[in-house]
Amino acid sequence: MARKTISKKRRTSSKGSVVVIGLGRFGRALALELVDDDTEVLGIDENAEVVQAISGSLTHAVRADSTKEGALRQLGVHEFDRAVVAIGTDLEASILTASLLISFGIESVWAKATSEAHGRILTQLGVHHVVYPEHDMGQRVAHLVRGRMLDYIEFEDDFAMVKTKPPADIVGLPLSNSGVRSRYGITVVAIKRAGQDFTYATADTVVEADDTIIVAGRTRATERFSELQ
Repeated sequence: MARKTISKKRRTSSKGSVVVIGLGRFGRALALELVDDDTEVLGIDENAEVVQAISGSLTHAVRADSTKEGALRQLGVHEFDRAVVAIGTDLEASILTASLLISFGIESVWAKATSEAHGRILTQLGVHHVVYPEHDMGQRVAHLVRGRMLDYIEFEDDFAMVKTKPPADIVGLPLSNSGVRSRYGITVVAIKRAGQDFTYATADTVVEADDTIIVAGRTRATERFSELQ
């Protein structure tokens, strides 16, 4: 029988609490990262072996059928403000679980989608945030493989941030004199000298050849800029 979680009043983590349902690769990685960030996590999975393997690493780990409203209520899931449906292989379980979380009135529900059709259904149910881990990671790695970027993050509305090395034509110049924004349509937002930490870039920052920089702008503009080296 599923055991009940601690009540909301007894949750002491400085960063609140999250329920993660589905403890496969994605759910496990997410749950462990949340715990490392001082967030209390209730992990739920239908597989007893999966729960046993991670039970010592999470605040609570419970075997339960997340498609059953009674099981979730017994665990106090309806009291949480944030929940993640990380079920990937069983689409029916993913959809039914997400539907229950929405019906509970949970303020922030995240769900993993394995396809566009799956994502559309989750959105129609009222899921607040639908993520596509495999698709998003594939896009990110593709950008890194085909260019000279050191790291890449794409946001909504065709906007991205890229970690890269500076092209020769801006080296030795203050950013205000380099024309980097007018010529390339990007903004240098941070800079890292060898052996130092990242700091914010200013108009007076002089870029050196061995610096690492973070630039922001339209996706294609950041791609073109990283290819200038």
